[in-house]
Amino acid sequence: MSAETVTTPAAPVVPEGHVAIEIDGQALFAPKGSMIIHAADKAGIPIPRFCYHEKLPIAANCRMCLVDAEMGGRPMPKPQPACATPVADGMKVFTRNDKALKAQRNVMEFLLINHPLDCPICDQGGECELQDLSLGYGRSVSRFAERKRVVADEDMGPLVATEMTRCIQCTRCVRFTADVAGTYELGGMQRGENLQIGTYDGKPLTTELSGNVIDVCPVGALTNKVFRFRARPWELVARESLGYHDALGSNLFLHVRRGDVLRTVPRDNEAVNECWLSDRDRYAHQGLYAEDRATKPLIKDGDDFREASWEEAIAKAAEILGAHRGDDLGLLVHPATSNEEGALLARLAGALGTGHLDHRIAQHDLSDGAAAEAFGIAVAEIETADAIVLVGSNLRHEVPLLHQRLHKAAKRGAKIHVVNPVDFDFTFKAASTLIVQPSLLATMIGEVALGQASRTVVILGAVAENSIHAAAIRKAAAAFAAANNAALCRIPQGANALGLSRMGVLPTGRDAQAMLAAPRKAYAIYGIEPGLDFADQARALKALGDAKVVAFSQFACRSTRAVADVILPIGALPEIDATLTNLEGRDQRAIAGGKLPGEARPGWRVLRALGAALSADGFDFTDLAGLRAGLAPRAVAVAASPVQVATGEGLELAISQAIYRVDGVTRRAAALQSHPLNAGPRLALHPDDAAAASLADGAMAKVDNGLGTATLQVAIDGRVARGAAWVESGYGPTAALGAGRVRVTGVQ
Repeated sequence: MSAETVTTPAAPVVPEGHVAIEIDGQALFAPKGSMIIHAADKAGIPIPRFCYHEKLPIAANCRMCLVDAEMGGRPMPKPQPACATPVADGMKVFTRNDKALKAQRNVMEFLLINHPLDCPICDQGGECELQDLSLGYGRSVSRFAERKRVVADEDMGPLVATEMTRCIQCTRCVRFTADVAGTYELGGMQRGENLQIGTYDGKPLTTELSGNVIDVCPVGALTNKVFRFRARPWELVARESLGYHDALGSNLFLHVRRGDVLRTVPRDNEAVNECWLSDRDRYAHQGLYAEDRATKPLIKDGDDFREASWEEAIAKAAEILGAHRGDDLGLLVHPATSNEEGALLARLAGALGTGHLDHRIAQHDLSDGAAAEAFGIAVAEIETADAIVLVGSNLRHEVPLLHQRLHKAAKRGAKIHVVNPVDFDFTFKAASTLIVQPSLLATMIGEVALGQASRTVVILGAVAENSIHAAAIRKAAAAFAAANNAALCRIPQGANALGLSRMGVLPTGRDAQAMLAAPRKAYAIYGIEPGLDFADQARALKALGDAKVVAFSQFACRSTRAVADVILPIGALPEIDATLTNLEGRDQRAIAGGKLPGEARPGWRVLRALGAALSADGFDFTDLAGLRAGLAPRAVAVAASPVQVATGEGLELAISQAIYRVDGVTRRAAALQSHPLNAGPRLALHPDDAAAASLADGAMAKVDNGLGTATLQVAIDGRVARGAAWVESGYGPTAALGAGRVRVTGVQ
């Protein structure tokens, strides 16, 4: 018999930069410098934890992740925290042996010593990490007979509710405000068993991302104040939806009970919003239930409105639009309108023979025919840039989670250069800051020195895009980007401005400003609150007030009633199936969550009925799938109209969007209106300009731009450029100012 050759399998080759380890008998490769918990999570091996969070710096506070480990066949003398112990070649880790389980159960006993038995009344009940882990690692009887400690609650503002006696000092919230939000508002005070988490100054949280501390809190210490005591988690149904208050399009879940949206939570998407959500997207759903929601079709009868059937209202709308075809008709569309609705509005305009169709309602200077464009770089890649030039933007308020990406970029060493009319608050330190009057923004872009940066991004924001000098600024930014091989990122002015541009909701005739400057005989306005959404409110209200108006609206507000002849109630995004296109060109779908109020209908259904009443082509589909099957990008040769640049004397207006006044829904969200970032209508002046006008801080001033006047409280602010006056849009008192130059005088 011949000898049989036995071949021993070759040991697997360890990838470069990795080490070979073993966890619970499973051989793994892990990157050098990574922690045991990283390797275990990647392999699907569960390790309990409280303080560890993959998006936060490691703290190793809670010790719940203690594991047993061996090196070179010799056991380590005591259990090691998996979140803070680096892997090493040849390491063996045991997460479920007697030593590890005993350590984990002892930690759980200590954590529960002072934790109150609040589960029956705690909003976190049913989705509480402490509750879940105590089931597996906790004792059935406590050996602690002493009195439990009590911690006084702190008022953290209108969004976050506190029950700090429940806090287990994991410091996730502290690390979030410091390292993600960048505001350093929470911290640990005192020591030992007296340690408390809170704000240092006792003031409300001011970060625009404060609601995320609710998500990272593993217990019920920080909960949603708006949602508090309204429902249990197991009563809620989750619906996939999108943020529609800025162009990022954050992914989120609507938590719905019997058709009512009770809360909003983030939906993970690393390419868009990671696992975070801005407060604006989290709490705006309150505005859906405002008293002035449009719930029934309304027809103007004399000086008032009367309720009508859908058939009568559609017939009246068709009568108005059909009688004012062609040049007599203008269509004005809110830039958060969905792609499906936008495509139908473009078809409607074509059927009625008008090229006066536009969604760029908040922009003054459209003389270059500019429309929204996709970012020149993916959002997730912005944080890897070497240099970022931010032009004309209060980015922290405009797109909070894009600002957070810049914060991450700065932490990684990126140089951020800012060119603005106001030295807005950012959570990163700018490498250079140029604060100039709005008319000088285009000139000063060229003054930015990038040094040796090889990966550069230029971001153009709302202050620039909505300026009366916007065309010049866009031209200068494009030239600077081309000269420096930089990615140009113009923030679309509206949640779906890019999608509407692709769907052809753009003028081949008069643009938004031109059709208001030279009024049409009739208008259709879609999703717009006429008193606050236009670039020039005085001009818009006059033009609309003198014309026949069909209003497709979510709200039957005072300004809509003042101009409309027919009000057709339509659903908001959380109530409809829709597609939006975000700032990097990503098409994303939202699923209807909340029920439509009263007799309101999805906008596409209303447009389909109106198109049928007008015998228009392209409205013969029967359902949303049929509509979507016919959707396609529509190229439009955009007509441009000259803008009249304001000249003369006075201060230049620098206008930014108030963070919680960007649309009708956010303006009606009571909790957001109570937030300290909602500063209210005011006029901010440089100290020198205030002194020249003999105005003191807090004084009342009359502001006149030649077309409208406003009386505003003065705030003296050294961050404002000399020769400029800063106001926030979205408020009734500032709506009449438009743009350009203003004369400021004291009120006697």
